[in-house]
Amino acid sequence: MSWTDDVDKAISDFFDPLSSTLSDIVFYNVPVFGAEFPVIVAWLAIAGFVFTIYFGFAQIRYIKLALKFVSGKYEQKDAPGEISHFQALTSAVSGTVGLGNIAGVAVAVSLGGPGATFWMILCGFLGMATKFVECTLGVKYREIDENGRVTGGPMLYLRKGLAERGLPQLGRLIAAPAALMVLLFALFGGNVLQVNQSLEQIVSVTQDSTDFFAGSAGSLLFGVLMAALVALVLIGGIKSIGALTSRLVPGMAILYVTACLIVILFNIGQVPDAINAIITGAFSPEGVTGGVIGALIQGFRRAAFSNEAGVGSAPIAHAAVKTKRPATEGLVAMIEPFVDTVIICTMTALTIIIASGPVYEAARQSDEPVGISITSDAFATALPWFPNILTVAVLLFAFSTLITWSYYGQKSWHYLFGASKVSDTLYKLVFCFFVIIGAMMSLGSLVDLSDSALFLAAVFNIIGLYLLAPVVKRELKKVLEYVRRRDAGHTEEEIEADERAAEAAEAAARTAGKDSLVKD
Repeated sequence: MSWTDDVDKAISDFFDPLSSTLSDIVFYNVPVFGAEFPVIVAWLAIAGFVFTIYFGFAQIRYIKLALKFVSGKYEQKDAPGEISHFQALTSAVSGTVGLGNIAGVAVAVSLGGPGATFWMILCGFLGMATKFVECTLGVKYREIDENGRVTGGPMLYLRKGLAERGLPQLGRLIAAPAALMVLLFALFGGNVLQVNQSLEQIVSVTQDSTDFFAGSAGSLLFGVLMAALVALVLIGGIKSIGALTSRLVPGMAILYVTACLIVILFNIGQVPDAINAIITGAFSPEGVTGGVIGALIQGFRRAAFSNEAGVGSAPIAHAAVKTKRPATEGLVAMIEPFVDTVIICTMTALTIIIASGPVYEAARQSDEPVGISITSDAFATALPWFPNILTVAVLLFAFSTLITWSYYGQKSWHYLFGASKVSDTLYKLVFCFFVIIGAMMSLGSLVDLSDSALFLAAVFNIIGLYLLAPVVKRELKKVLEYVRRRDAGHTEEEIEADERAAEAAEAAARTAGKDSLVKD
């Protein structure tokens, strides 16, 4: 056994017990119709449902307006921030459109059956409302330093927003653990899992010609190469990330969706049966793994991992947008779960179910999570060389996710440990070290660790979202009034003057109310 094998075993021995313990705590189950249902999954689903109702199905009513903001129709050149609406969207999408869309969906349909696809789509739809709330808050409570650099995210809107609502102690209490969970997910889900699954795909397409990457030495080399590439981008910050993702994300999404469509066309005769399997599987009462509860759990769990709605990560990227009205970016953020889950995750699931390759069929008979190899096997049913296209998509998805999550983790690290040069350098070293670790861990441990960090972050974040929802509703009204007046021909100067007057009147009313209470 080589030294790299010893390192591989040591990593697995260390993380496996930690992964198992965390998973047991986070995914505490309650019996529902004879099946075990994780409370944390219900927590996310209920939040999405509540915000959908509270904001009157904003994800349907305002999606066209969101697209107008992305296109730059209401762009303001002098607005504070670092990146455009489009760059903020692509930066956040690059963090969500990762291997969760490929490997995570494969895990969902192999463990939960075709019916998990239906629940993934529903989770994506509900997640649009949650994303709107958290990203509006991310912009509203952001901080901009003297150099124009922006910091935002759950740690700021939980602390500042709840203090504004008269709950400063609660804000401080949940802001730090929220930042810690985002940091942990940055290291595992946004880092380690991406490297692990991209390496697995490379191994699967090269194993006939070389076994180099299948060994520990090859894994180590791959990890080092990925770490070096990430380190180069880390130096540039959100502006370089936004510039890169605005070019990379549209291309990689089109490449992947086109490849999925080609696989589906090669198996076009199976489409009706696949759609029927998705619908019937979503509500099948038989069994747990393939029944309605199993499908719902896997669908929501994997969709939540993929689109990250309610976690508090996306507001970090969206906070850097150039805007004077926070809800403009909240509306733009709704597009994220739609692209990520409703489109890309659904395409992956359809491709796997329609192709019904041997790896997928074998995985359906097992309780062990099988990831990207299922998707690769589905691609091979179209043309023998088609998994090579998947490999390109996988590497692009993984790299884009890595660079965006390196930024999310960095902002969380700064909140917890300060933003000095020493602290910043230490974070970059830690993140790159975890890139290398990712190439040498087993999938089972990674899935549990990633999910645990993700859902724990959602616990703290969603508490704040409930309490701050009225703030978001006021911001939405301001944006809708702004759009109405812009469309009616009013100038920016006129609108801003009226907004300042209204804000001054509100502040005076609040002060008068406090003075009245003191006198009483």
